[in-house]
Amino acid sequence: MGHRSPSICSLDPYEDQEAANMTNRSTLTEAEAAFVQRQRVARLATADAEGKPHVIPVCYAFDGTYFYTPLDEKPKRVSESKLRRVRNIAARPEVALVIDQYDDDWSRLGYLLIQGRAALLAPTEAPHAQALVLLRARYIQYHAMALEKYPVIMITPEHVTSWGPAISH
Repeated sequence: MGHRSPSICSLDPYEDQEAANMTNRSTLTEAEAAFVQRQRVARLATADAEGKPHVIPVCYAFDGTYFYTPLDEKPKRVSESKLRRVRNIAARPEVALVIDQYDDDWSRLGYLLIQGRAALLAPTEAPHAQALVLLRARYIQYHAMALEKYPVIMITPEHVTSWGPAISH
């Protein structure tokens, strides 16, 4: 009775030794990069100066090295500089980005956790224009938005962890 069988229900990467060994990586494997391209939404986690977490869904693009998520023209209650994610990144640039796939068939589950540092790219910074090209290639809605007026969040991965059968498909 003392033996605990692994459970597919647990998504804890440290429960599986293979996933635990992957936490020291800062780059994605080919399978992980393909998984990233197949998904449409991620969750961005930031924290304020006191460590209070904040998580939101975001659109994103990946260029093989960096992840980008825009500040766009979707309706917001405050200006982009006052958004909680922007204030949090200014206070603490450490972020987490989760890209996942859920399916009622649990043999199709998977997630990628990217822990890294975020920076706000001003419209005048060189990577900003390339980030917009990538974002517009993924999301047709961005063709009608003046993204050139707004900063883009750039995430530099420092630790990459992945789990699940969906990563290898």
